[in-house]
Amino acid sequence: MLVKILVTGGAGFIGSAVVRHVIRNTDWQVVNLDKLTYAGNLESLAGALDHQRHRFHRADICDRAAVDGILAAEHPDAVLHLAAESHVDRSIDGAAPFITTNIVGTWTLLEAVLAYWRSLDSGAQGRFRFQHISTDEVFGSLGPTGLFSEETAYQPNSPYSASKAASDHLVRAWHHTYGLPTLATNCSNNYGPYHFPEKLIPLMIIRALRGEALPVYGKGENVRDWLHVEDHAEALIAVLERGRVGETYNVGGHSERRNIDVVRTICGLLDEMAPDTAGRAHERLIQHVADRPGHDQRYAIDPSKIEREIGWRPRHTFESGLRETVRWFLDNRGWWERVMSGAYRGERLGLRA
Repeated sequence: MLVKILVTGGAGFIGSAVVRHVIRNTDWQVVNLDKLTYAGNLESLAGALDHQRHRFHRADICDRAAVDGILAAEHPDAVLHLAAESHVDRSIDGAAPFITTNIVGTWTLLEAVLAYWRSLDSGAQGRFRFQHISTDEVFGSLGPTGLFSEETAYQPNSPYSASKAASDHLVRAWHHTYGLPTLATNCSNNYGPYHFPEKLIPLMIIRALRGEALPVYGKGENVRDWLHVEDHAEALIAVLERGRVGETYNVGGHSERRNIDVVRTICGLLDEMAPDTAGRAHERLIQHVADRPGHDQRYAIDPSKIEREIGWRPRHTFESGLRETVRWFLDNRGWWERVMSGAYRGERLGLRA
């Protein structure tokens, strides 16, 4: 039975959703390890940060001594590894942080966790899990038809996805070579509350509210499968509790949409929920810009394995989830204004080719 979990990257977008979910829905203790880079935000831990079952450690997964110390002091029953550099455009501008955190950091964490796991008694070893959270981008780009399954061959096309593919392979190797009891998931595009505003949905909401141009890459016909972050958090905990050791599970939202359609839907919701003072449609702000280098055309996940084996299904439709997300950004302007006043101000990234 799980009593305490360690979440790496627990102040990030998905990690903080996992922490909030666990505090809200279980009696587990949560140890939160986060470096607090530009995308880490303790304000995203609303309702959890000061909770008696939550403890925060500011540390870098690349720092072996720090990770060893946290494992020894906290004695977790499971590790959920979400700490990662995650933005494709940033990886195009400069890949070094992605190589360091996603590859070297994952290797460092695996080495520390393996040593910790080996120090446990046989009962605790049997209960322990190392769960690695990854992305569908490791599979590359789909054509007009087909879905990514757990058997899809890897074909990463950006520095970010290549670094995540490498981390996936490391986790698999540490299970097969050393016997570390691992689980892995690959998810589709997340959205929802507390989303850092360099990503498509929050960036479009914020720029539209400011009356700024809404930059859509190319013709906007690239397709993504969207997954509400709270559904994803629920899926990760379900896999942790019921997943088979050594297995990978794809987590998708059954919500394929073209980017241009996502932006137009956001504009329509804002016309309704925050109308322009002059009565102008927000769609007037859409501006097609040069596509980013190597932009994958389509991602789509087949989540039948997690649905069949774990019994998980998303609770949000894209329509209900996006409406809820727009409302959240309208009601939490202070949060994103504080974020935007820091290292990221909405500038175009990923132009280096």
